[in-house]
Amino acid sequence: MIRAGLVSFCALFALTACGHRPPEQVTDACLILEDNRAWWRALQRTEERWGIPPGVQLAILRRESSFNAHARPARNRLLGIIPTTRPSSAYGYAQALDQTWDWYRRDTGRRGADRDDFSDAVDFVGWYSSKSRQLSGVQPTQARELYLTYHEGHGGYNRGSYRGRTWLINAANSVASDASRYQAQIDRCERRLNRRFWLL
Repeated sequence: MIRAGLVSFCALFALTACGHRPPEQVTDACLILEDNRAWWRALQRTEERWGIPPGVQLAILRRESSFNAHARPARNRLLGIIPTTRPSSAYGYAQALDQTWDWYRRDTGRRGADRDDFSDAVDFVGWYSSKSRQLSGVQPTQARELYLTYHEGHGGYNRGSYRGRTWLINAANSVASDASRYQAQIDRCERRLNRRFWLL
């Protein structure tokens, strides 16, 4: 009986440790974070380390993966039917590419960081925002411009590769709108989010 209970506990631990299920709703930051207090602490750590507001972090992850820890780009289809290769190596909450994730791990010394770990993913977003400030002059609070550097890379952004791409401009505007809304929501419920579990 004890052994069966231990197996059940380990299975539950594995599920919770390797990535939460995506939230049922993604428009209310307070509801998202009340159900995932570890996410809130991760957002706070990233803001303290990199200066990027929690609302911006959430907005980028929503756009990239809808908070799905194991998100990947859809496979290309041969003749519109047969699944073939994926268009990129993007994976996880932040949809970081293999090469960019390796750069992040080398640059920060976080060799064990995983793309399907929320804390690592938001730290990556914060780190990337710091690179955007250094390489493209984009501040961590500029959600629209930050998303454009995130999507196009710093070289592409600096060359203006996003200009004339209406769908991308619309996506960046959506990220900025989400960031503003999320941050306003967090400002209203931050005291509640900071309470200890036993004081809820």
